Amino acid sequence: MVRELARPGILTRGVCYGFEFVNVEKPYESYSGANVRLRCYLRVTVVKRLSDLVKEQDICVHTLAQYPDLNSSIKMEVGIEDCLHIEFEYNKSKYHLKDVIVGKIFFLLVRIKIRHMEVQIIRRELAGSGPAALNESETLAKFEIMDGAPVRGESIPIRLFLSGYDLTPSMRDVNKKFSVKYYLNLVLVDEEERRYFKQQVELSFTSVMLLLYE
Repeated sequence: MVRELARPGILTRGVCYGFEFVNVEKPYESYSGANVRLRCYLRVTVVKRLSDLVKEQDICVHTLAQYPDLNSSIKMEVGIEDCLHIEFEYNKSKYHLKDVIVGKIFFLLVRIKIRHMEVQIIRRELAGSGPAALNESETLAKFEIMDGAPVRGESIPIRLFLSGYDLTPSMRDVNKKFSVKYYLNLVLVDEEERRYFKQQVELSFTSVMLLLYE
């Protein structure tokens, strides 16, 4: 949208011009990533004879969502045949940006000398499509949840506070240009620094309007 603020003339002193943009659609959340930047901004242009003067001011767009009606838990069994069998469970699959991920890891079979276990928050940004598509992954956080060898039947709790990390809402095929997805990695490392298991669980992050009651 464009507004003309002044007729052609000469400026000899400071002048203030008022303007207003009414009912401007801003359907997308502001985002700045590795290969993508989605901006909403004001641009002021003073047209001169030789070269124009241009000034831009970014406007941060924050899209609020509602709590999902259905937010099922995540439960999976994975492992290595005759060596390791674990079951992990997370309390839900959709989180707001200040939420807490709560879960448990159950060891059903352990025949590997595990040294420690950690969870990682991974952001994956996909820009473009076809052969020219850019796929960028970034590890935002590593959180050690176990130090030492587990035994069969042991249960390890997980409580990961999201407010301390630089997260954005999950974005899917924004204007058919890019997507941003988040994953939770579960990583087990043995005494020789070998990684026996790495499983990615997709999480959905949203900006949720919180309603506070007395």
